[in-house]
Amino acid sequence: MQALIDKARVLAEALPWISRLRGRTVVVKIGGHAMDDPTTRAAFAEDVILLRWVGIQLVVVHGGGPQIGQMLARLGIESRFAGGLRITDAPTMAVVEMVLGGQVNKELVRLINQKGGAAVGLTGKDGNLAVARRVTSVGPDGIDPGLVGEVERVDVTVLTRLAADFIPVIAPIAVDAAGTTLNVNADPFAARLAVALGAEKLVLLTDVQGVKGADGALIASLGAAHARRLIAEGVISGGMIPKVEWALTALAEGVRKVHVIDGRLEHALLLEIFTDQGVGTEVVP
Repeated sequence: MQALIDKARVLAEALPWISRLRGRTVVVKIGGHAMDDPTTRAAFAEDVILLRWVGIQLVVVHGGGPQIGQMLARLGIESRFAGGLRITDAPTMAVVEMVLGGQVNKELVRLINQKGGAAVGLTGKDGNLAVARRVTSVGPDGIDPGLVGEVERVDVTVLTRLAADFIPVIAPIAVDAAGTTLNVNADPFAARLAVALGAEKLVLLTDVQGVKGADGALIASLGAAHARRLIAEGVISGGMIPKVEWALTALAEGVRKVHVIDGRLEHALLLEIFTDQGVGTEVVP
């Protein structure tokens, strides 16, 4: 009987959060590492469906770095990076588009649909959703990363027309003004979409627990000023810096909250959004 009571308490705890978010937009970015495990992928699909069923407008953006690396290795193409970005020549871009727009995107769509949801797969090229400009220099040596872009314009028309019936699942591929296909980092891609959609939340599912302080403990709630101070002090470092910086950009441009959570944790999305304590770091203005 106690187990049943505990389940009821969990549902009761979720009610105020459901009430606050019903009818609001939440953009969720899931990284490639978080999709490695089939059980975690399946749990993520279930989380997305549940969020949609309680009235939250979901938009999913996915990465796929590990999957791209695996395919490049199979084809004998070297993976090279500069400034945290994949150097993307024409052959690499062909693989990026095949893996992100095909393999990874359609696997997520298949899972969501199989479990009772209604998902549709897109890239930033569909409906002129994302127009980017090419990045020409990265890192201290000013290396040209090739066919890599930064989103500079978003047209959410295709998403608003799909919103009533489908969960959009989007691969971070865009075009520039001349129509050239560009590889875009999934975090800033998701942030730009969240801003354009006026999202209540941006959730970044990654392969770490969240943002940690100087003592190594997880920071449950992180204000913008505190985040900037931790970056300046070197406490926030490495790959977490761009995630937090994009979180701060999204907040400054109207997104209410950004969450950084461990996507490898089963049902992490529900635990972060529908429980009082959460499981990762919420970044707030």
